[in-house]
Order: sequence, then structure tokens, then C-alpha cells
Amino acid sequence: MSAEYQAVLWNRNKKLYDLTIAVGVMVFLGLFVGIGAATRPQATIETLLIRGFGAGALLLLHVVLAIGPLCRLDRRFLPLLYNRRHLGVCVFLLALAHGGFSIVQFHGLGVLNPMVSALASNGNYDSLTQFPFQALGLAALVILFLLAATSHDFWLANLTAPVWKSLHMLVYFAYGLILVHVALGSLQAPERPPVLAILLGIGFAGIASLHLVAGWRERAPTPAAAAEGSAVDVCAVADIPLDRALVFLLSGERVAVFRYRADGGERIAAVSNVCQHQNGPLGEGRVIDGCITCPWHGYQYRPEDGCSPPPFTETIPTFNARVADGRVLVDPQPNPPGTRAEPARVASAAGAGEPS
Repeated sequence: MSAEYQAVLWNRNKKLYDLTIAVGVMVFLGLFVGIGAATRPQATIETLLIRGFGAGALLLLHVVLAIGPLCRLDRRFLPLLYNRRHLGVCVFLLALAHGGFSIVQFHGLGVLNPMVSALASNGNYDSLTQFPFQALGLAALVILFLLAATSHDFWLANLTAPVWKSLHMLVYFAYGLILVHVALGSLQAPERPPVLAILLGIGFAGIASLHLVAGWRERAPTPAAAAEGSAVDVCAVADIPLDRALVFLLSGERVAVFRYRADGGERIAAVSNVCQHQNGPLGEGRVIDGCITCPWHGYQYRPEDGCSPPPFTETIPTFNARVADGRVLVDPQPNPPGTRAEPARVASAAGAGEPS
């Protein structure tokens, strides 16, 4: 987090992250072109580069889409989430190189403007085998450009987190366009390699499976038993790990219930599970220095009022919580973001059973 937009210092981790991306891309392109030249000596270097840039963009896009569910399934993948947007920008740059080389190679020598030629040279939209797949690739490239151009936190702050997140969910639409673009392109290729269709199917199945498994694993339990009034009995105090949280679904909203130390004792506080930075899962984070810390990018919120510590201004909704007979009771109706909800005191062993 930063109090204002300013140049980001390139620390060692950031340099290693980007260096790994650059080396990986160069190694992939070198192997792709080298193997392609050895197995298909009739292919030109331009054709090999076009295919290499496209294959690299598609492979890296699969990596980008897999990082989120992998982090949900195993916290050891969280380091991959660090600067994931750099990977997204790299996907756009590879796709741009692929599209640029393709337009120059196939449309650069005609009488029409190359862009006009790419869009108008094939009008067989009613034919599967002759469908103008280039138009789908251009549409995907426009979406990738939009996502890369708005990847900075400046846009996240000014568009607001929900709008920014909704915008960047278009990456899945772009992914679908790219899959169809590649599939239709392979149908129209003279050699029609079956291995490409197999790899596309494996890639799609892998991404879909990861998201389905992660979604199943992270399902928040819905407490069925209601306590007196509107409070809901969600769990026992001892069920919540110290300085961490359990997540529950209350009135259609995910609520993170934290147990932590404060003022010489233990407290229970309930807040929205959604971080205001990139909708990260706060309930998968922990309390550090008295603040709920998002596991994705380290954004912090005070558990008692859902406010980020000064000078930051992000706020999240809070929920009224109390403890009775060693059970945690939470009002399912959220308070407005930034509203103080007095954390419940956890009774000591001597006073166990007394409501707090």
C-alpha cells in the first residue's frame, strides 16, 4: 500500500519476478523457433515467430488464470500472486507481437489498409471451416489491451474495486475468444495438426477443473441455527484459530470471523470477507500488528471498525458479534463500511459460559 501514486522501487523480489518472466519467455521462444525450424524446415522464420508469440501468449494466459485457484487450494502458491498483473501485461505484449507480425505477414502488401484487410478480407461468418478467425483474435487483443492499460492501482482506486474487478473479469471472455480463434485457425491450416486441438482441450479442462475444485473447497458454511433475536450461532470460539478467521455465508454475504489478541485478552470480530483492493479473501489472511491483513497484497483493516490505518482510507463493512457459552453469535446484517462494532470479549476459563 502507498499513500499516493509514485514510482515503485524495484526491490529484489520484484526484479527476480520480472527477470524470471523475461527469461522464461525468451527460453520458450528460442525452443519453439528452434524445434519448429528443425521439424518443419519449409517454415519461414516469420511464420515460426508468429506461432511462437501466439503460443507463448496462450500458455502464459493459462498460467495467469491458474494462479488464483491454485492460491486458494494451497497457500504455497501465494508467491505467484505477487505482481500477477505483470504476467497479464506480458500476455498482452506477446499477443500484440503475434497480431502485429500476422497483419504485416498476411495483409501488409495489399492495396487496402492492413487493419481493414484483416477485418474485411474474409466475410464467411456463416461457415465454420472458413470463419474469419482473425476478427476473434483482434477482439481478444482489444480486451487484453484494456486490461493491461488499467492494471495500475490508479485505475483500481478511481474505478472502485467492484468496477475494476468486473472489468478485469473480461479476461475470461478474452480467453474464450482466443480458444475459438486458435481452434478455427487450426481448422483452416493446411496441415491441421491434431496435437493442437488436444492441447487446447487439456488447457481448457485444466483451468475449468482448477476453478471448480477451488470453488467447491472454499464454499462458506451457512449456519442454520439462529440464536435469540437476529444473531446467528456460527461456531464455537475454540473452532477459530488464534489470529485467523473462519468464513461463513450470512444473508448471502461472506463474513470473516476473526479471533485475535488485544488489550491483554482475546477478542472476536466479524467483517466482510472482501478486501477493497482486488476483492481478495480477507478470511484467508491473519491479524498482524492488530490489523486484519489481506493475504493477496497486504492491505490492512482494523478489526473493530473495518478501517485501514491512517493515512489509508479503505473501509469494509463490519458485523456485530458476541460470545455466549463459548459460542460465537453474529448479526447477519452488515454495518455500513467503517462502522465501529465493539469486538466481543472471549471469557477466560474462570468465567466461561458468561455472555460477552
